[in-house]
Amino acid sequence: MNRDRLLQKVSAKTNVRTEDILKLANQLQSKDLKKEANLRQLIQEVSKLAGKPVSKEKEDRIIALVQNNQIPENLENLM
Repeated sequence: MNRDRLLQKVSAKTNVRTEDILKLANQLQSKDLKKEANLRQLIQEVSKLAGKPVSKEKEDRIIALVQNNQIPENLENLM
């Protein structure tokens, strides 16, 4: 699947503009996601873009999963 088609699918499913997805992806390339502060910032930005609030408990759970390399294949299960 080419990049544009993938972005269109993600945009349609999440109601997030393609431009915002690309902007977020570009920001991620310069961030060290092993740092908790960067992970929290990423989670909050994605939450804001998607219009879906993330509780402190869920944020902590996501961070623990990422830091322990236990990211599930189906990320929708985290929501």
